[in-house]
Amino acid sequence: MKFSCEKTLLQSAITTASRTVAAKSSIPALEGLLLHADHQLTVSGYNMQTGIRTRLDADVTEPGSLVLSARLFGEIIRRLPDDVVTFSSDKDLNVKLTCGDASYDILALSAEDYPELPEVEDQYSIRIQQNTLRSMIAQTSFAVSTDEIRPVHTGSLFEIGEEGLTVVSVDGFRLALRREPLETAGGSFRFVAPGTALNEVERICEDTDESAAITLGNRHLLFNVGDTQLICRRLEGEFLDYKAAIPRSNPISITASTKAMIESIDRVGVVISDKQKSPVRCIFKEDRVYMSAKTANGEAKDVCAVSGDGGGLEIGFNNRYLLDALKYAPADQVRLEMNTGISPCIITPVEGEENFLYMVLPVRLKNS
Repeated sequence: MKFSCEKTLLQSAITTASRTVAAKSSIPALEGLLLHADHQLTVSGYNMQTGIRTRLDADVTEPGSLVLSARLFGEIIRRLPDDVVTFSSDKDLNVKLTCGDASYDILALSAEDYPELPEVEDQYSIRIQQNTLRSMIAQTSFAVSTDEIRPVHTGSLFEIGEEGLTVVSVDGFRLALRREPLETAGGSFRFVAPGTALNEVERICEDTDESAAITLGNRHLLFNVGDTQLICRRLEGEFLDYKAAIPRSNPISITASTKAMIESIDRVGVVISDKQKSPVRCIFKEDRVYMSAKTANGEAKDVCAVSGDGGGLEIGFNNRYLLDALKYAPADQVRLEMNTGISPCIITPVEGEENFLYMVLPVRLKNS
């Protein structure tokens, strides 16, 4: 195997593929990167759950495949000067790397020891702009559950239909929903993608109008983004019926500046910590919401100007859950819809409210 390529391209490919390399595995090859050279160089990482393979241009003079320690290979390439890297290996898997005046001799593993990444049968597929997919994941993945009791909720639901693509995440305390139209959908279907894999898809997607493809197979999903592919298992199980879970009759409607609400919650949340937990107590009155929090650290109060009359509704929220919704809401103004002190609060952008919805359950308040 022999090739040469630009160091910056190789380093980028190693960084991308290394995200799914197993930290420790009973299969030593999975702690490495699979390099395959033919007309291009392909670098792959796989942990038996999620795999990434990415292609880059290289001058290949002898095709072949082998496995290199992801940690060692990555550290070597990172330290090389910005120049052309020359890579060669012999039949005994002795590898020689040179770049500028630097050279390394290291030992590889056989590619035969590396498990094959799953093939994804094309049952259904969609195309969507990379920047749109990235924002949809970012604006929902924060609400993915980390509780393995309901494994299906450790991922996000992708639902494709007449309304376009809807992505939903839930964790038992909150729900985040993002919707975008699709030019072509190719039918109605749904699947749940693991949150950990989606975090990698978000990193792979660039801020570009170029499209990414999502392919649904029997047991796996394929995200095709530029020169990079991510393959992961589908999560099985009954996902929450989110349409039934979202209350539609909310007599109280308040409009607020997203920035002002974030600042007020930040101010009262200073006294809250992992050791000193407390809800943010909100009292919605006419054009004002009075916020407070009290712990052993102290007590904080603030007032945020809003539009609308909350009728004196008193309700408590986990400060982090409320902040997450506001930070990811794609709007300067948001609408908060509520009913009672123990009913969910619905947050939507004032403009484009069909595209984003966040629901957060309140925290029961103790008497002052």
